[in-house]
Amino acid sequence: MPAIAIVGAGPGMGLAIARTFGSHGFDVALIARNRDKLHDLAGRLGAEGVTAAAFPADVLDPETLTRALKDAAARFDGIDVLEYSPAGSIQSATLTTPSETGPADMQWAMDMLLFGAVAATRAVLPAMREAGAGTLLYTNGAGSIDPRPMLGNLNAAQAALRNWVLGLHKELAGTGVQAGHVAIGTWIGTDNPPGVPTASAEEIAPLYWDLHTRRDEAERVFTK
Repeated sequence: MPAIAIVGAGPGMGLAIARTFGSHGFDVALIARNRDKLHDLAGRLGAEGVTAAAFPADVLDPETLTRALKDAAARFDGIDVLEYSPAGSIQSATLTTPSETGPADMQWAMDMLLFGAVAATRAVLPAMREAGAGTLLYTNGAGSIDPRPMLGNLNAAQAALRNWVLGLHKELAGTGVQAGHVAIGTWIGTDNPPGVPTASAEEIAPLYWDLHTRRDEAERVFTK
């Protein structure tokens, strides 16, 4: 069975992506910090007929993240798709405008978004290159394309991730491995601020399957 590793797995996008790929015969490796929540997600997926397992790790700790992905590859005999979306820490972060942003204000976002993505990719890409097949998918906000001043430090890190992913996509052309960027321009769920468009995770998740199967685009943008 093919397998997808979801880094930053949670009850929103992570679960929706797991269900989408699971419905197409994928096993699912769930990676995030909270062991109990991961086991709950694995149980929910198992009840729906999807084979899933939990591999606790913090994206801010490259060694534990790498170990979790290696353990997942051993458990499922390889990782065919990596999806990276560690968004949980953003909700409690301090956001600054561009003129207010200093290096320390941006460091947490760079660590979580860019450097975590690099560590996760380095853990799975060599095996994908050797196999000549694989998909690397990265979730981001639409501020990576069209920045908002109130999100100055976050958007800068998101733009850095997007730039790196698009460069990786070009580098991997012709190898059988592809990298894709998903920029989400809506609030996910129902607790959106007034006037902010919202969408369910289930509406967005099919974009990931399209990028994986069509293999002709480096980026998809979801807006409403």
